[in-house]
Amino acid sequence: MNLLETINDPADVRQLTRPQLKQLADELRAFVLESVSATGGHLSSNLGTVELTIALHNVFNTPEDRIVWDVGHQTYPHKILTGRRDQMHSLRQIDGISGFPRRDESPYDTFGTAHSSTSISAALGMALAAKTKGEDRHAIAVIGDGAMTAGMAFEAMNNAGIHDDINLLVVLNDNDMSISPPVGALNRYLARLMSGQFYAAAKNVGKTVLPAPMRELAKRFEEHAKGMIVPATMFEEFGFNYIGPIDGHDLDSLIPTLQNLKNLKGPQFLHVVTRKGQGYKLAEADPVLYHGPGKFNPAEGIKPSTAKKVTYTSVFGDWLCDMAAADKRLVGITPAMREGSGMVEFERRFPDRYYDVGIAEQHAVTFAAGMACEGLKPVVAIYSTFLQRGYDQLIHDVALQNLDVTFALDRSGLVGADGATHAGNYDIAYLRCIPNMVVMAASDENECRQMLSTGFQYQGPAAVRYPRGGGIGAKVDTDLATIPLGTGEVKREGKGIAILAFGTMVAPSVSAGEELDATVANMRFVKPLDVELLKRLAATHDALVTVEEGSIMGGAGAAVAEAMAAAGIVKPLLNLGLPDQFIDHGDAGKLLALCGLDAAGIAASIRQRFGKDQPRLVVNQ
Repeated sequence: MNLLETINDPADVRQLTRPQLKQLADELRAFVLESVSATGGHLSSNLGTVELTIALHNVFNTPEDRIVWDVGHQTYPHKILTGRRDQMHSLRQIDGISGFPRRDESPYDTFGTAHSSTSISAALGMALAAKTKGEDRHAIAVIGDGAMTAGMAFEAMNNAGIHDDINLLVVLNDNDMSISPPVGALNRYLARLMSGQFYAAAKNVGKTVLPAPMRELAKRFEEHAKGMIVPATMFEEFGFNYIGPIDGHDLDSLIPTLQNLKNLKGPQFLHVVTRKGQGYKLAEADPVLYHGPGKFNPAEGIKPSTAKKVTYTSVFGDWLCDMAAADKRLVGITPAMREGSGMVEFERRFPDRYYDVGIAEQHAVTFAAGMACEGLKPVVAIYSTFLQRGYDQLIHDVALQNLDVTFALDRSGLVGADGATHAGNYDIAYLRCIPNMVVMAASDENECRQMLSTGFQYQGPAAVRYPRGGGIGAKVDTDLATIPLGTGEVKREGKGIAILAFGTMVAPSVSAGEELDATVANMRFVKPLDVELLKRLAATHDALVTVEEGSIMGGAGAAVAEAMAAAGIVKPLLNLGLPDQFIDHGDAGKLLALCGLDAAGIAASIRQRFGKDQPRLVVNQ
């Protein structure tokens, strides 16, 4: 009988012998590969954490003991072992299970994650909460070497190190690779820890940590168990008892080490070395390609696309190279998403002007501000939700000083399978309230390029928002043309109703406008808003409708309402956009339709609000 099929929760894992655990690891790895190839999702990272997941659930009494998975790219084995094996076919689909830990999905998902570097803070909070309540439980944070580059991880360690009576374990899952190639001094430090005689002496420490003679020595000299082997590490200086590095695929090392660490008080730090894509040769060879694949045949691997798909990300990447060739002041900055941000070619062509700062969004923004102070023109390629993490820096360090920084906001609007944690629903609202900011929303691929040039030429902070994936298939010009600041355009002349559409909502609004014979404007700028166009449309139409792929609350529609109020315009106004709730994972197009933001939904909302024949105010009964 397949052993995995007998595992319905971690209690079953704790009943297995060591040889059975190794069999379980093989079966679990095969199941992950089969499952992800059928649904799409994160693969390399999950293949790399199979043994670690088994070992943690085997040694610790989960969910009483809390495991916090940083980011959550690596939690599919965890989900499979915690009662969700039969739901994996629904992964990242509407009404299916999430690709990340979610508290409302399982008691074993102790903390919702998806953005990096939160795990140590959360686990420390849980450990100190247990102490405060007089409860004896462990809190374990599993964090990758990429996520360790963020300042928040070190803030948490700095805080944790002063508490010597808590049950806190930090497991560094060191696979020498964040999503992009690892960068920075920390990576070099970890590489040194794993090199030479140190690793040779310490890699089997799990089999020998705290044997009886050393227990006596540890007591006598108040020394850490492995302190006889190597000098103190940076982690020990933070107040942690450092163990490792050990082989993260060797259950005979992992399990005894975790068992011994479980019996120690105070902050513990276990350094495990794993390999992304472990057990699947194609993913081992190219873990970046297999980081987040769509559906594929595992026997054949991922096949290269026959035609180059023009995505907004690739439009940005091409523009960045072209503008860099035209202006030597341009520098490109990204917080650790080179591939995702479309900067691979830019790094190749302009290595001296390319800066991957690691997973450090706050630093990325202020770093750009420093460069702008010296006369350079930084372009920060950052996802909409990642900029949320650098919001104070955006206000305090960039906008307040009116510095010339251009923000390319990828993944704006609904992102689909990654769900609410990655959906860029709030950038319009959080950007437009900041003085000095210019905010643009691209309606197609060519307009995105023009807006990037416009933002770059603007002498101050500017942001261009564009969605994940492709657009309407517009032909992209090769020049570096700009758009006059704060100007919209009328895409369709109609009567009665004027639809003021922003960004990705222009195309479905044009379709709805054709159905309703409504005027449709591509507003292009959220800030500065084209108030003259707004006034003209208000003067010549009976009612106005705003449509945006962003939150209604505080969004572009709210900007229109504010402008109307300021101008004394009294007209029926309907605001369409994303509702005041977090939108779950699923196909992005289907999610938009469910939110009423496809052509049919926009037309239906207008009919419901104003009637079929003529616009009218709806009187509440």
